[in-house]
Amino acid sequence: MFSRRGPILIVISLLLAVGAAWVANRWLIAQTAPREAGPGTVAVVAAAMDIPFGTGIEARHVTVIQMLKDSAPSGIFSKVADVEGKVARASIMKGEILLAGRFAEPGAGSTLAAVVAENMRAVSVRVDDVVGVAGFLLPGNFVDVVSAYREGSESYSETVIQNVRVLAVDQTASSDKNEPVVVRAVTLEVSPEDAEKLALAKQRGSIQLALRNPMDTAMTEKKPAPTPAPVAASKPRARPAPAPQAPGVTVIRGTDVGKEAPKTGP
Repeated sequence: MFSRRGPILIVISLLLAVGAAWVANRWLIAQTAPREAGPGTVAVVAAAMDIPFGTGIEARHVTVIQMLKDSAPSGIFSKVADVEGKVARASIMKGEILLAGRFAEPGAGSTLAAVVAENMRAVSVRVDDVVGVAGFLLPGNFVDVVSAYREGSESYSETVIQNVRVLAVDQTASSDKNEPVVVRAVTLEVSPEDAEKLALAKQRGSIQLALRNPMDTAMTEKKPAPTPAPVAASKPRARPAPAPQAPGVTVIRGTDVGKEAPKTGP
């Protein structure tokens, strides 16, 4: 009796194991596959993980969720294929809905070129541990550029550019670390006019980067550039007129030449 019960129990165990594996597999497929749109809903692509600034989007970075059609924002992606290959212009948090305005089209250039905003320019400046804010500058920070220079014997300083975004530090355009790192160059995103101001400031004197709070977007009023005090022109000194010479008569006696005053009187 016991010899017959053993094989039966083994067969039952195998059937139960196969059934459990089939149920688990169907559950996993249902969880990973995009859900079918219900009435009044639309498929929306969202971030499946944190996406750092400058990252090229792959299928593993995103997922598809359902939203009410009336509450879906403009610029959404409906399919994963629509966002694959694009480059993130800013850091994106897990669960955030992906919008077209936050991505750049991939191009033939570098990733950094793809994240430069339209009508803006990327300009690199050489820094050290002081100019680079002790290494605390990271991609995505905002800074002011302060110029210091001399005019004659006087020293001046002025803020030439305000609230500009840091695109990269050295050759790094994205960073998920907060530890300070001393770098040799910082790339800033500026307008063409500000690029000229920055080039002039570097030629005229030294520059200093001032780190801003990301919530502080106020622009301070710039002071007019100081003008050197005019130098008073020195007046030429008048030369004294030569003393009038008394009239006389030149007398030549042999090889001697002399001058005698004319005789006056009767």
